[in-house]
Amino acid sequence: MQRLWSKFSPVFRRFLISYLIVLLIPQIAGYASYRTSIEVAKASSIENSLSSLNLGKEIIERHLVEVETFTKQLAINQDLYRLIADPKPLDSNNVYGLGRMQRSLSMYSSTNDYLSNFFIYIRNYNAIITPNTVYYRPEHYYEANRLEGLTFEEWKETVLKKPHLNEMMPLKKYRREIRDTVFVETPAVTFLQSIPLNSFNNPQAMIGVLIDEDHMGSLLQNIVDQYGGWALVADREGSLILSRGIGEEEAKRFTAASSDENGEVSPTGDGRLLISIRSDLNGWTYMAGIPEQALMTKAGRIQRVTTTFTLTALFIGLLIGLVLAYRHSAKVQSLLSVFREQNHISREKIGNEYDFLAGNIAALIANNKLLESSLNDQLPLLRDAFIKRLLTGDFYTLRELEAVSSQTGVPLRGEQGRAGILKVAGYGSADSEEIIQELSVARLIVRQALSRLEPDVLVTDWGSDQIAFVHPIAEEALDVFTRRLDAGLLELVDAVYRQHRLSITIGLGSAFEAWNGVADSFNEAQQALEYAVHTGAVGITRFEDAMKATELYYYPIESEQRMLNTLKAGELEETSRLLDQLFSRNFEERELSYDMTQQFVMELKGTFLKLAEQRIFHDESLTDHIKEQIAAVATTDGIDQLRERFGQLIQEICMDVRKKKCDMHAETVGEIIRYIHERYSDAELTLYRIAEHIGKPEKYISQMFKEHTGTNPSDYVELVRIGKAGELLQQNLLTIDEIAAQVGYNSAHSFRRAFKRVRGVSPSTFRQMGD
Repeated sequence: MQRLWSKFSPVFRRFLISYLIVLLIPQIAGYASYRTSIEVAKASSIENSLSSLNLGKEIIERHLVEVETFTKQLAINQDLYRLIADPKPLDSNNVYGLGRMQRSLSMYSSTNDYLSNFFIYIRNYNAIITPNTVYYRPEHYYEANRLEGLTFEEWKETVLKKPHLNEMMPLKKYRREIRDTVFVETPAVTFLQSIPLNSFNNPQAMIGVLIDEDHMGSLLQNIVDQYGGWALVADREGSLILSRGIGEEEAKRFTAASSDENGEVSPTGDGRLLISIRSDLNGWTYMAGIPEQALMTKAGRIQRVTTTFTLTALFIGLLIGLVLAYRHSAKVQSLLSVFREQNHISREKIGNEYDFLAGNIAALIANNKLLESSLNDQLPLLRDAFIKRLLTGDFYTLRELEAVSSQTGVPLRGEQGRAGILKVAGYGSADSEEIIQELSVARLIVRQALSRLEPDVLVTDWGSDQIAFVHPIAEEALDVFTRRLDAGLLELVDAVYRQHRLSITIGLGSAFEAWNGVADSFNEAQQALEYAVHTGAVGITRFEDAMKATELYYYPIESEQRMLNTLKAGELEETSRLLDQLFSRNFEERELSYDMTQQFVMELKGTFLKLAEQRIFHDESLTDHIKEQIAAVATTDGIDQLRERFGQLIQEICMDVRKKKCDMHAETVGEIIRYIHERYSDAELTLYRIAEHIGKPEKYISQMFKEHTGTNPSDYVELVRIGKAGELLQQNLLTIDEIAAQVGYNSAHSFRRAFKRVRGVSPSTFRQMGD
């Protein structure tokens, strides 16, 4: 190994050791991160298990609250109230009254599986009513629905005669008749509530709801299926309510040893973790036993993945380290060989490789400075070449342009400016030495004059009798710059003519907004100069002035599409602005010929015809009217008349589109109002529910409803609820708590606050005012 290591060069060994050290640092950090990830994964699994158990608890509690709410709603049923409050009729069994009550129970429909089996015991008639039939003797009902471990007399004393307040009987099997002589046994929990509510001493009736254990236990089955553990629920006294994945005897052992701490996690001694939470609603305890091995599944996956990636990264890192060490040391060795051969030095005499390279590089730097000095002598030629490339658009990116500008020392002030070209008039072809010399002197005079005009102006020769220039805009407005440039150039033309009798013609391009747009501006300047030479003009000729006589009309496809979109949206102001812009561009900024004017008008008419063919109007007869209006626009009409006719078309189209949108919104608002009046008693009636029913976004529903009614949907729901509550208060048949539940409030406190906010008085005061 020592021999193999010594075969490599010292530079290679230094590089490789450095890479190995760098490679070990992330490996150490990765191991620490791995250990942390294992702990986090275990904690996350426990938290997920606790969340699953808590979710099952919350769903069970919510269903139990719905059962309680159901019994309260049933307690205020008028038919039931008459049966327990009115004296007995001549018919001691009151077949008609009990039958009507039984039929009304079939109207109580719910998606809650907990309400699939319930009964009402009416003490006044010693009868039991279910949604399916009436039992005129309680023993008949008990024969069809017998609870395990209770005789009829015990069931009668503990269930029918004893007062109950939101009471839960522990889990018992009950035998239920599903059809004649056919019975099934099902574990169930029984919810009991005496009527009238809060009648502790003398209940007149009792509601019992038999809750199937399967319906409650299915909410905890996920823990058993996911982790292979068990789950159970016990009441406040420790009686078993339901269980999944565990025997009854073992479940009772855990319920007897349950702790009062909420969210407790502790080992059970059999390789499981016991998770326990307690309900604040009814004091029930929810437990789950999760195998620790199942919780560590994610941690084991992390361990396998981390180990695989670590070993793979280490192996790849070693390979990369060898490759990089070889590549970098090879370059250093190559440099050493070059310098050694140039200086005729043997390998043994080099000594320290880096000192040797440093000395030779210092010599290179000194030679480079000499080269730089030579380049500075050629800098004027480089500057002139840079300006020519700028004018011809030879730079494809702004970064390249800035880099060459920095290299040549040509400053680029600001971002805007104008390009131009100047021609010395009065000379024919440069076919003699005297003319060439005179033109050289003339160009020198003009270039000096341009430099005096603006120090930052970029100037270069463009042929024997032409000079190109770029004038940047300083920190001033474009119109101010244009006036100052025109004044300076006119002064230059006059001064050169007076002092040297040189006639000058200047072509100016449009202003550019970025330095990579100089070529476009210079191209326009050349066109302006050609036009000036062709017409014999002297002085300044701008591109826009030269092109007015041959201009085309302005109507790009983007403007047409924008106009179509604004017309479809009914945006009158924006469409009118676009039309004004088109007329300004074509008839104020341009001098269109008669043919160009006709073509522009025909294009604009075509746009409106496209819109008419799409049939977007509220009134279908308007389509033919719009087409007639478009056909009536003549290309021979005056500009003002054309503007007026197209403006009338825009106004008619936008008004019809707005009317169509308004009618559609009115229908939607009507549907919202009907839905609120139908569902105001639902405490879960929110803006989200309304938007879900209508099929529109919440923000859109709220804004549209506010525009049409002047109030928010939530405020309107409150007004409807309080209005109905006012009617019930005046009838004086229900308590305030009952009215609050009936009009959709979860608590009487929130109902009282809302009532006082809307009516200005409390519900009790409002009822007294009605009396």
